[in-house]
Amino acid sequence: MQSAFSTLDWLVFISYFLLLGITSIILSRTKINSSRDYFLSPNTMPMFAVAMSVLATSQSAATFLGAPEYSFVHDFTFIGFYLSALLAVIFVAYVLVPKYYEIKAVTVYELLEARYGQSAKKQAGVMFIIGRVLASGARLYIGALAISMILFSDILFFHVALSILILMLGALAYTYFGGVRSVILSDVIQAVTYIGAGIAVLVYLYISLENIEIFKTLSQHNKLNFLDTSLDGNFSIIGLLGGWLLLNIAAFGLDQDMTQRVLACKDKKEAAKSLIISILLTMPVVLLFLAIGALLYLFYMQSNVTQSFEGEKITIFMYYILNEMPEGLKGFVTVGAIAAALSSANSVLSAMASVAIEDLYRPWRLKRAEVEEYHFVKASRFAVLFFAVVLSLMAMLSYFWQRYSDLSLISFALGVMAFAYTGLLGVYFSALFTSRGNKDSVLWGLVGGFVTVLALQPYSFGVELGFSWQMVIGTAAAFAIVQLGGVKSE
Repeated sequence: MQSAFSTLDWLVFISYFLLLGITSIILSRTKINSSRDYFLSPNTMPMFAVAMSVLATSQSAATFLGAPEYSFVHDFTFIGFYLSALLAVIFVAYVLVPKYYEIKAVTVYELLEARYGQSAKKQAGVMFIIGRVLASGARLYIGALAISMILFSDILFFHVALSILILMLGALAYTYFGGVRSVILSDVIQAVTYIGAGIAVLVYLYISLENIEIFKTLSQHNKLNFLDTSLDGNFSIIGLLGGWLLLNIAAFGLDQDMTQRVLACKDKKEAAKSLIISILLTMPVVLLFLAIGALLYLFYMQSNVTQSFEGEKITIFMYYILNEMPEGLKGFVTVGAIAAALSSANSVLSAMASVAIEDLYRPWRLKRAEVEEYHFVKASRFAVLFFAVVLSLMAMLSYFWQRYSDLSLISFALGVMAFAYTGLLGVYFSALFTSRGNKDSVLWGLVGGFVTVLALQPYSFGVELGFSWQMVIGTAAAFAIVQLGGVKSE
């Protein structure tokens, strides 16, 4: 295994963080008079910048390393997930987004307040925060683990914790002072950085395979399949039009982490365009990283690869970075992984703070006494700091969890929001398409979706059911429970 960073790698690394520091200062120079300014940047964000931000937020260090792993082991059928996402964002753009703009929502859960009352908004907000702390804390740990391997050539707790701190300080540099405006504009920088790193790796790999007929060899090994026509594949057509579609509707339309930046557009038309364009931009980015995995398959085709690091199973892309990456490019790919992790970390801080302040704290505070609006700006910044600490602690807890649990942390990070999503989907579908339900059935619907997905896990009752079917059954159960609430009187 190669040694840690060279002088050139450190130069690239330091230059990137200088760029982060300078741009964070520039982007934070904006006047914020209200929490709405802080969380929505008074609906002035350019449509393309929002689209790039949604693209960056939907990616993470897990995707950065995970997409190449999928095509290395399987083929290109993972792209089907984003075809499903395109259908989902069309639904979100033309059904949900207009309703959010109609009520001038700061958070997506305000729609439930308009339909079922304030308690429904609070319940959905709490469900989101709990799910996001668990999922985003684990995702932060995955990113920090990768950075510790590259920077320090080990995964000692101190070095992983230091990597977590590096990521969180980078996220806070944008989020704390400038709010969502800084987050969105910084996401453009992060997206360009990790896409650039991906292109550099792809070119380097392509050059290193000069004596191999790439497309012919990949075709011979069934690596160029783009559509899964089986009935039980990971991304089969049934799954893409079922559970994965529901997951994407929830991720892009009901999850404040993703939807917050869409609500910062000038109007509902700009917001709708930003969502659709974000997916159209995401597809070639995902294909880029799938192509890296396919080329890695060719690179290691004749080799006996042991994908492990100090006993920790690692992805093939991480193995390649650690063992084959030349000086300079290793530093560039490292900042690419950091950029992918940062883009998801800074957005989730802003999203959780917005729900905590607008859906939970503001109503409680105003019931006690009238206060100046700037009080909520200060409270918003405090909430960002608070969730930065909570997420960092969750990431550090994940370090020990992974060592004393048989549950895959990556599977947990990618799947835990399904526990919250099924309940939210059932509640929102009831609110949008029926006149039934009340504040009590909403609560039980949220709980019912969570419990249903939990019951369908292999470690609960030994049920072996695909993730897509878990989403469908959990959403149906939550919807049915909300319907038991009777007809809402106008």
